[in-house]
Amino acid sequence: MEFNLADLFEHIVDAVGEREALYANGNVLTYRELDRRANQLAHHFTATGIGVGDHVGCHMRNGPEYLETMLALLKIRAVPINVNFRYVRDELRYLYDNADLVGLVYDTEFAGRVAAVLPDVPRLRHLLAVGPGEELPTGTLRYEQALAGRPDDRAGFPERSADDLMIIYTGGTTGMPKGVMWRHEDLLFGGMSGGVQPLARPADAGPRAAATTPLVMFAAPPLMHGTAVLATFITFLGGGKVCLVRDYTGDGAIRVIQEQGCQTMVIVGDAMATPLIEALDADPRPLPSLHIIASAGALLTQPVRDRLHAHLPDLYIVDSFGSTETGHSGAGADLRFTVNDTTTVLDDALRPVIPGSGAVGQVARRGHIAMGYYRDPDKTSRTFVVLDGARWVLSGDLATVDKDGTVNFLGRGCICINSGGEKIHPEEVEAALKTHPAVADAVVAGLPDPRWGQKVAAVLQIQPTAAPPTQQELENHLAPLIARYKLPRLVHVVPRIQRSPSGKPDYRWATETLAKCSLTT
Repeated sequence: MEFNLADLFEHIVDAVGEREALYANGNVLTYRELDRRANQLAHHFTATGIGVGDHVGCHMRNGPEYLETMLALLKIRAVPINVNFRYVRDELRYLYDNADLVGLVYDTEFAGRVAAVLPDVPRLRHLLAVGPGEELPTGTLRYEQALAGRPDDRAGFPERSADDLMIIYTGGTTGMPKGVMWRHEDLLFGGMSGGVQPLARPADAGPRAAATTPLVMFAAPPLMHGTAVLATFITFLGGGKVCLVRDYTGDGAIRVIQEQGCQTMVIVGDAMATPLIEALDADPRPLPSLHIIASAGALLTQPVRDRLHAHLPDLYIVDSFGSTETGHSGAGADLRFTVNDTTTVLDDALRPVIPGSGAVGQVARRGHIAMGYYRDPDKTSRTFVVLDGARWVLSGDLATVDKDGTVNFLGRGCICINSGGEKIHPEEVEAALKTHPAVADAVVAGLPDPRWGQKVAAVLQIQPTAAPPTQQELENHLAPLIARYKLPRLVHVVPRIQRSPSGKPDYRWATETLAKCSLTT
C-alpha cells in the first residue's frame, strides 16, 4: 500500500466532489473544482518540462492558487517549496538557491524582489505570476494563462509513491532557513497523525470522507507555515472545508468564522490569538459555531487563554506540541504534555532521562519522522541520531520528565540563556512577563555580560491604554512567578514587537534590538 498525499486527495474528490473544499478571500471551490484547476496547472508544469523530483517555490500569500500549486506539483511527483513572503533579497537568494528551485509561482506584489534575485539563481527557469500588475520579470507567465486550454483530467500523470517528497522550509528561531524533508507516508502519519483518524488503506479515504459530517476549519496562519498546510490536509482527509484569508486580522477572522460557520480555528500562539481578542473586546460578538482553537508552533500563555474564555467560555483550547522535524508529538492545555510511546527525553549522552530525577534533556521522537535537512548532511547527522538500532530526531526542545512519565516542556535549547551557569528559558520568562496587565507582548533574549556571561533582557509591547511599568514594578510583579536570576536586567519598550508572519518570536530581531538599546543606555 502506497500512502501518497495526491492519491489520497483524489480519493476524497471522487467520493465528495460536490462538497465545498475551500473558501479563500470571498471565493469558494468545491473539491471537484479545486481538483480540476490543480490538474490544469499540473499539465502546464509537465508541458514546460517540470516533473518528478523538481522543486518549485510557492512565494504567495494565502489564496486558492497556493493550494492549487501544491496539489498540482504533488500530482506530478514534483516538490512544492514554501517561501516566507517577508524575506528580502539576501534571504530569498539563499532559499531559492539552497532549495534548487527550477520554477516559482509568486504573487505580483513580490515581483520586484523576485526580479532582484533572478540573476543570482540561473537554475530558476520558469515563473508564474498570480494577481494584477504590469511590470513583471522577463519570461513570467500569468497564472491564469498557464491554466487556459489545459486539460482538467488526470490523464498521463505518473504513478506515485509513498516515498515522494514534501520539503518544508523552516526559519526556526535563529539562522538561515532549512528544508525539512518528509516522505509522504511519514508526513501523513507523523505530521498529520494519519488525518482526523488513522487510515488503514489509501482506498478507505474516500468512503470515510463520504460517511463523515464535514468540518469547517479556519487556517489562520500563512500557508508558507507548516502548521497551516498540515491543518489543511487533515481537513481535506476528512472531506471538510478549509477557510483562508490573505491577511489575518481580528475583525477579518470574526467575519470568516461567522459567515462560514467555522467550528475549529488553527493559530500560532498569542500573536494570532490577541488580534481576535482585541476585536472581541472592541465589539463583543457571539461565535456559536466555534468550538475549538488549536495553537501549534507557539504556545498560548495563560493570560491569553483567560481573555479568550472571557468572551467564549465554552471554547476548548489546545496546544499542539511538535516541530517541523518531528511532526505532531502531543497536545495539552499548558506546558505539560502527554506523549505517545515514540517520544522520549534524552540527556547529553543520548540516553533517556530518569523520570522524577529533575534532569533536563532534549525531546526526541522516532517512528514517522522527517528524513533530514535538504543539502545539509552535517546538520542532519547531528539532529537525526541512531540509538540501539532506532532512528530518533532531536527536536531542540528541552524538558524534564515527572515520575509518571509526563513531559514538562521548558523551551528551545538553541535560544537558552546561560547566566552564571544557570540555564534560563526565554519562553518561561515571556509567559511570566505577559501576566502583567500592562504588557501586551514580550520577547526575551540573552545579552553578553562581563560578569555572568549572559544577562536576561526583554523587548516589551505595552497595552494601548497602559503606561510602561518601571523596572521595580516589573520585578515586584515577577518575584512570585520566576526565580530572581531569571528577571530581565534590561527592558526595552517598542511600539510593536516583530514576529514572523506565523506569529513565532523573531529572536534574532529581539537580540539586535536589545543590543542596540544596551549601547545607548
